[in-house]
Amino acid sequence: MSNDEGSISTEVRDHLYLIGLNRPEKYNGYTPTMARQLAEAMTRLDMDSELRVGVLFAHGKHFTAGLDMPKWVESMTKSAEEETPTNELVDVAGLGRACRKPIVTAVKGITYTIGIELAIAGDIVIAADNARFSQLEPKRGIHATAGATIRFVQRCGWGNAMYHLLTSDEFDAAEAYRIGLVQEVVPLGDELDRAIQVAEQIAKCAPLAVQETKASSRRFVVNGFDAAVSEMDKIQAMLAATEDAEEGVKSFVERRAAEFKGR
Repeated sequence: MSNDEGSISTEVRDHLYLIGLNRPEKYNGYTPTMARQLAEAMTRLDMDSELRVGVLFAHGKHFTAGLDMPKWVESMTKSAEEETPTNELVDVAGLGRACRKPIVTAVKGITYTIGIELAIAGDIVIAADNARFSQLEPKRGIHATAGATIRFVQRCGWGNAMYHLLTSDEFDAAEAYRIGLVQEVVPLGDELDRAIQVAEQIAKCAPLAVQETKASSRRFVVNGFDAAVSEMDKIQAMLAATEDAEEGVKSFVERRAAEFKGR
């Protein structure tokens, strides 16, 4: 495979899984090859019981300038027989199969279109203070189809979402923080370290409880209030019967840090 296709780097660091967009010479322009590898990495995060939290970041100076459209046009012209089925993989946009594990994303520099959508498909976003955002699809005669029209509204409210989605403007990290698109803004160069710190804090909690917390919130967003409430007692009873719940109580009584095993 040509290096021009880009790649996704991965690194296991204790219970964290670091996943990097790796095409810096092209501003991490997102290719079908990168999309496939990212889905594979997210699927490993989802399935590997030793991995508790994902950290998505980018190599180079920018998160991503968006889709490398010529690459995608070429991919779209391939016949169905040439394409490898991906329905068994996690959907990196979270519109299909979602990753059960939390994902903390570190963004910097240019963070356009699919960059925003990958970030808000995760759970927590840490932005460098030089980050620049734009959901500019309407300027190209199309609209966002990897979740921005949904999650922008969920995270930022209707007015803020429409303001940026419909104008296709570019906005900075301060504005992204104001509207709730990102959760922290840090000096350039600190964004990945801070994302790792947040991920490590999550990883110290009981893994099953963390996953069920995310699942409950997602259940509410996807299926509504009643659906989320209807599952709470059942899930709580399941969690209360785990070794981790026993360890949680024991560590509290003994006034020490808990050592959770994910079972």
